[in-house]
Amino acid sequence: MDIARENLRDEEFCSMIDRLREEIRSTPEGPERSLELLETDDRDRLADVLTEPRQPLWAREIAAYRLGVAGDPRAFEALVLLVNHRDPERCVSAAHALVRLGDPRTARAAAALATNELRVAYALLPVRLLAELRAPESVPALVTVLERRLRAAGDPHWRVALACVEGLGVLGDPRARSCLEAALPHPRLGRAAAESLARLGDAPDG
Repeated sequence: MDIARENLRDEEFCSMIDRLREEIRSTPEGPERSLELLETDDRDRLADVLTEPRQPLWAREIAAYRLGVAGDPRAFEALVLLVNHRDPERCVSAAHALVRLGDPRTARAAAALATNELRVAYALLPVRLLAELRAPESVPALVTVLERRLRAAGDPHWRVALACVEGLGVLGDPRARSCLEAALPHPRLGRAAAESLARLGDAPDG
């Protein structure tokens, strides 16, 4: 597959390149280097960028993204790091590539990132990723994160809680019923919790 040509049809890839333009321009020989990374179809060359020392972050991001959407497992570790980055836009691009990578380790990694209470401020994209993956790890992890947020008085991470509520509605698993019901009185979560509860499947017999 001509992965360079394929990337040109990927809206998220084009958005990522637009976002990285200033970083590229501020790096010595950045424009020339970025053109090489954008045009090459040599996956080994892209993989080298992920392990070579002193590579700028933008170069690693481009290489990881391109390998990820091409289904190359060598992108996995770099994309997992990027999906938990402090820059939300980097997280979005990495999550997009991780879904397309289809690596069986992704859901477990996303669950670990989402449930790491020390990194809860950066858990939004891992939470959304879990909902999109629909993996066995998704519902237990989202329930755990939501229950923690509901127990924390005056919790500032309500957007993470809201993403859990919405994700559990998308997944439609009846195991989420009790924590979604607990979210109903919350002023920022109640409406979404009611909508998600309406999407749940029937509780299992017995």
